Amino acid sequence: MSDTAKPDPSDDSLVLEYEFDAPPAKVWRAVTIPELRERWLPDCDLAGTEPETSIPGEEVRYRMRDSEPPFRESQVIFKIEPNVSGGTRFRIIQQACAELPKPANSNCCLMRAAA
Repeated sequence: MSDTAKPDPSDDSLVLEYEFDAPPAKVWRAVTIPELRERWLPDCDLAGTEPETSIPGEEVRYRMRDSEPPFRESQVIFKIEPNVSGGTRFRIIQQACAELPKPANSNCCLMRAAA
């Protein structure tokens, strides 16, 4: 197995890429069968245990939620494809979801009295 981190300059995504000796079908089961996924991506880290979208055998997306305030959410995408040696190229892409709105009392804009 080898891995590399590849930040995408076009956005704030975190991209990790791995090469596994295991065939794509085995890696697919590990990311889609809840009992197997739970070992390395626990339900408590997810906003929902069901995938948001899925392309069978190729890609699955889950929404993650921070366990502490302000409970930011992100989307994690698992992409699976065969590699030239008969194993699997596995990409994990984590993207921040839309930023949470700021509270009305955040004091981001100062008001000044006229002199």
